[in-house]
Amino acid sequence: MRPSLAMASATDTGLVRERNEDSVAIDAALGVALLADGMGGYNAGDVASGMAVGLLMQGLKNRLDAPLLPEQTLESVVREEVAKANAAVFQAALAQTQYAGMGTTLVLAIFHDNQILVAHIGDSRLYRLRGELFEQLTRDHSLFQEQIEEGVLSENELANFQHKNLVTRALGVDPQVEVDVNTYPAHVDDIYLLCSDGLTDLASVEDIRDTIYLKRAHLKQAALALVKLANDYGGRDNVSVVLVKVCKPFPARSGFFQSIGKHLFS
Repeated sequence: MRPSLAMASATDTGLVRERNEDSVAIDAALGVALLADGMGGYNAGDVASGMAVGLLMQGLKNRLDAPLLPEQTLESVVREEVAKANAAVFQAALAQTQYAGMGTTLVLAIFHDNQILVAHIGDSRLYRLRGELFEQLTRDHSLFQEQIEEGVLSENELANFQHKNLVTRALGVDPQVEVDVNTYPAHVDDIYLLCSDGLTDLASVEDIRDTIYLKRAHLKQAALALVKLANDYGGRDNVSVVLVKVCKPFPARSGFFQSIGKHLFS
């Protein structure tokens, strides 16, 4: 039978960078999608993003397969696993001089009980395409976003802002990190995009939305087309995308953790 979720991902070094510091992971059976962008201004960004994605995916798999304790919620589990990943990356940076100062952004989506839980740190984003409406569901943790919200820059200054990639929050840079977590209803035919700033810094929101909408029946083709879009605009950074489409409802019968896997392919 048709699964409840369809997922596809793509990642590319781009046309300028020598290595890819982005990492992605998807698991449709768990209903989990992860994307991390290793900090370009730090050492070993690829190590940081790879550690974060690997540790979180394994940690979430272990927790989602286990019975839900009375005091636990999905949000509390996500916060605990993000804290563990943050501590591991931070300790690795302290232990090995070649990793000093490394860090990574993070955007994470978990689909459960006809809802999507979104957790993020930094300026990697999550968007939702519902019908023809394309909306950003995350708020960038960046100096640029703060300047916009404070209204201190003119339109010309906004267009020519030189520090758009300077994030104010990253995983692994400090002993603790604050993660934003929100939950939204998920509807059949919704398409969710997780992406690094290698896409959004170059392509317009309209171009991104149109690319997904036109290729919405073929997620892998859509993911590859988004990477090509970024490279067509110069490919100045690594670019990574994850697309998730809700194909049919996935209600929970007996709690988050015991039901996710059962329903995604029921």
